[in-house]
Amino acid sequence: MSDITRGRGRRNAKLAALPLGMAGRAAAGFGKRLTGMSKDEVNADLMEKTAEQLFEVLGTLKGGAMKVGQALSIMEAAIPEEFGEPFREALTKLQAEAPPMAAATVHKVLDQQLGTRWRERFSSFDDEPAASASIGQVHRAVWSDGRPVAVKVQYPGADHALKADLKTLGRLSGLIQKLSPGTDAKAMIDELIDRTEDELDYLGEAENQRAFAAAFDGDPDFVVPKVIASAPRVIVSEWIEGTRLSKIITSGTREQRNAAATHMTAFEFSSPARVGLLHGDPHPGNFFVMDDGRFGVLDFGAVGRYPDGLPPETGHILALARDKQYDALRDVLVQHNFIRPEFAGKVTAADLASYLKPYVDPLYEDSFHFTRKWLQRAAGQATDLSGDVYKTSRHLNLPAEYVMVFRVLLGCVGIAAQLDAEAPYRAIMYRWVPGLEDELPA
Repeated sequence: MSDITRGRGRRNAKLAALPLGMAGRAAAGFGKRLTGMSKDEVNADLMEKTAEQLFEVLGTLKGGAMKVGQALSIMEAAIPEEFGEPFREALTKLQAEAPPMAAATVHKVLDQQLGTRWRERFSSFDDEPAASASIGQVHRAVWSDGRPVAVKVQYPGADHALKADLKTLGRLSGLIQKLSPGTDAKAMIDELIDRTEDELDYLGEAENQRAFAAAFDGDPDFVVPKVIASAPRVIVSEWIEGTRLSKIITSGTREQRNAAATHMTAFEFSSPARVGLLHGDPHPGNFFVMDDGRFGVLDFGAVGRYPDGLPPETGHILALARDKQYDALRDVLVQHNFIRPEFAGKVTAADLASYLKPYVDPLYEDSFHFTRKWLQRAAGQATDLSGDVYKTSRHLNLPAEYVMVFRVLLGCVGIAAQLDAEAPYRAIMYRWVPGLEDELPA
């Protein structure tokens, strides 16, 4: 029995404690209101303590808990400043760190996946992991022909942990929604559940990576490492060296931050047209800036399949929002099941303007400056539990084929705000999002 399987009961207990803790703090908050504290003071105190508990739990778990934590971490720039630096540091850790598995366990997985003579395929293999994430970890090695390689090894029992954690977290989507402004937590978790098998299938991920590597081979701006060997629980690919995007966020130059935001957005939204696939896991742990300035991209387990490019209504929806044609936009959203008919009358023009602000504000300028303060205003204040953005999100229903598109859109915006970057977002979107430039206002 693996460590991750043995710990399932402990994980479930920690996850189950989250709503109980929230309920207890809500009751305490009611008592504080009776003593004269303001609504804003009580909400801020409640949200801060709940956030600390949530991310402490997510940060110590593998499986689905950490996967959700990574997805939430891309929107950390939207968190109000009063929650403080510790909250931001906890989110950053969720992007690329997890407790490593023992070398003996790694060797056992490699025996099963690559054969007991797997060592003959490598000139050297480092037992210390170079990186660890939600369902696997990466080791640096040298292939038999002398090429430096990255060996991605899936945790034993990751399948059970991922499925169990996501099922439990699905029941906590309301709580997570309140802590992550601008994020549709229920749609995000439902999407993660729907593609659980894809996340666990390293053979499928290797095929995705091969498709991206072929499409971007020789590109002057992007690097996707080529796959050398693959098995259901192991991927061996070229090692790429560079500066992690998380490092650029904290200490990069203005030029580096601007270039990173530009390259990230261009890669994400050109890939459906160039590859027929959308890279669906935009968080800083998956991006590198190479020494020669090229943008390196990792992790192709989560992809959206769009053989004809992005869904055509994407541009139409963004164009109507950009042009403030809210009545027409509401009709389109109802028609395509973004708003269920019974909720159509509850979603106003002001609701749509507030909810879509992070998506359309950058379309009004040739070069947009993404900042934390802007994103906090655009995404709504997390401390306001009765805010318009949160209420509107409960009336929206992202169809399955659009969930990843809009999550990646928001992810690019969130990371650009972390970078405090200025980027030609509008030009990139007009080039790669079908129907957006075609509907420019007269």
